[in-house]
Amino acid sequence: MPHRFRRLFAAVCLLAAPFFYVAGVLVDPALRAGDAADGAYGRHPGQVSVSAALLHWSWVLLVPGIIGMIHMVRRRALVFGHVAGAAALLGIVNFSALMLGDYFYARLERQFGPELGSRLADEALAFDGARWGFQVPGFVGLLGVLLLGLALAANRQAPWWASAAMVIGALTAPIYPIGMVLGSLLYIAGAGAIGLRMLRMSDAEWAQEPAENGKVAVTA
Repeated sequence: MPHRFRRLFAAVCLLAAPFFYVAGVLVDPALRAGDAADGAYGRHPGQVSVSAALLHWSWVLLVPGIIGMIHMVRRRALVFGHVAGAAALLGIVNFSALMLGDYFYARLERQFGPELGSRLADEALAFDGARWGFQVPGFVGLLGVLLLGLALAANRQAPWWASAAMVIGALTAPIYPIGMVLGSLLYIAGAGAIGLRMLRMSDAEWAQEPAENGKVAVTA
């Protein structure tokens, strides 16, 4: 049962993550506003609150999915896959933290107006600590997801395009309007291909672990 629970939990989280992300992107008032994006957060704080929460949980849900992906790297590229997985985990959690910035934009724009409020929020996030402590590691995490997916492909556990679709989809979904459609579909398809593979694995397949001799040993 523990093996089944871990497999199902990782798979469901990985399948759910892109839907939370897409929902968060769609609710974001600035992304839908186009030329009228200036001050959109201040005008629609309620939508910002929902959007930021959905995006936060999309990154949180991705963490168990990535752990499940790491577990599936067993026969080939073991070190490569685990290093890529560690980079993915450490990076992704930083994007989750960045979602708090949306609340600050909404509050500052509402309190001081679009121009001053936006400038104050931009200046706060422009510090090197914010850039190197959160933003850069987040993008390194996306690179880790891409490389981890390639390790899965080398182990014949996922199609080669799946992780690339996840990363490209996550990066392009915030681009209105074409990116929202195509990027969202890519993210859902990539995560879905890997998540469904987890769901279809038997408990015995999931419980297999790499032995010291390079072969695969089945654990009880």
